[in-house]
Amino acid sequence: MSTTDKGNTYLERVVAQQAVLEDDLRARRAVAPGAPASMAGPVAKRERVLGGVAPERSTPGPVDVRITGFWRWKNVLVPPNAFVVHTRRGREKPLHIGLGVSFRFTPSTDSFLVVPGATQTILINAYCVCSELQGVLVQGYVQWIIHSFPIAYRKLDFSDAEDPMRLVNLQLREQAEAAIKDKVSTMSVRDVLSDKQPIIEELTARLRAVAEGEDDSDQGLGLRIVTVQIKEAVVSSSRLWENLQKPYRAEQGQIARLAELRAEEAVAQREMEAERVKETQRLEYERELAELRSRNEAWQFDTEVAERLRRTQREHDDSRAVAELETETTRHALRMERERHTEESETGRLRIEREEELKRLRLDAELELARSRSFADHERALLDLERARLRADIDNQQTSASLQAKLIDSLPEIMAKLPKPEELRMVSINGSDRTTVSGLLTELAMMVGVLRSAIESDGPGS
Repeated sequence: MSTTDKGNTYLERVVAQQAVLEDDLRARRAVAPGAPASMAGPVAKRERVLGGVAPERSTPGPVDVRITGFWRWKNVLVPPNAFVVHTRRGREKPLHIGLGVSFRFTPSTDSFLVVPGATQTILINAYCVCSELQGVLVQGYVQWIIHSFPIAYRKLDFSDAEDPMRLVNLQLREQAEAAIKDKVSTMSVRDVLSDKQPIIEELTARLRAVAEGEDDSDQGLGLRIVTVQIKEAVVSSSRLWENLQKPYRAEQGQIARLAELRAEEAVAQREMEAERVKETQRLEYERELAELRSRNEAWQFDTEVAERLRRTQREHDDSRAVAELETETTRHALRMERERHTEESETGRLRIEREEELKRLRLDAELELARSRSFADHERALLDLERARLRADIDNQQTSASLQAKLIDSLPEIMAKLPKPEELRMVSINGSDRTTVSGLLTELAMMVGVLRSAIESDGPGS
């Protein structure tokens, strides 16, 4: 703590805390529950005088205790998480004691005390002076719980109606602050700030010795310390705090500067390495690019040469294929021509053979026709001769005059049927007697023979 010309700040703070503590330690007495004075209200007094049922009420404070019934027949209902002790006038021992015990209550002879059974937490702000005579604020907390209520209610003051634990918490807080101050007074500022475990061990040992006693004996207060923790330790003087931080800050600044220098050196080294790697990579990339370009150019040249060779070979192959196709086409054309000539020759031969056959058939037909005609003519001639002979026989049997008359009558018809002569041939018939039928028939036969020889000499069809 710092001291100025106007006074001792630390002393003033201690005196002020002492005054506050004395005020807090004054018991806030209240009318005990169940006493006649607790029903001093107008309504309660009226009900009591009239002998009616008193209204159901709860005791003030953190514990919700309900009191039911009227006049001398009342019931006290205690929550299950609260300790209660019930005493009666004329009895040395309590009638009921324990956790969450409800009971019948007679206001004229009975009294009871209800205390919360939950864990209590005490916040501690201890202004201490260390071995270097410097002020240090130590902040912590203590958690405790009632372990043995039959011992606790006899040794501790739970008479505050609003907060039964207030005085117990104040007493334990004062003991805790005293223990912390005693321990801190033997330690240096650095020890207090860096290692709080000795303070915790000392505070725990003292509070347990007071609250629990030794070996669970009857010397304790019936309480159990659950945990003790130191949250913070702060130097009261801001200048001292800065001076304490300066070496570390300077050391950290030096370390930071050295780290910056090392970082800058490392960065510069890394930059040089990165630049070298970058330049090496660039040269490597350029070399690889040159190799790639050369390989690409070689590949492109090989590709072009191969393409030209392929195209030339393809052109030759195409030319050869075209020549082969042309040759094949020519051969096919010649073969077709030869076949056509062969077919034409065969067709001509067949045509000639057919024509010859036709001619032969025609000639045969003509010869057969001529033969048939000749045979017919011969037959006809024979018939005519036979008819003529018969007629001659008939005519012989007739007179010459009738025969001449008939011949003369048939001469126009005979002349009409005779063909027009292309030439005139004179046939002289001599030596026959025209006056007779035989001589006349002889002359007619001679004329028919001349005509037939003329026809045969002219040929068929003339």
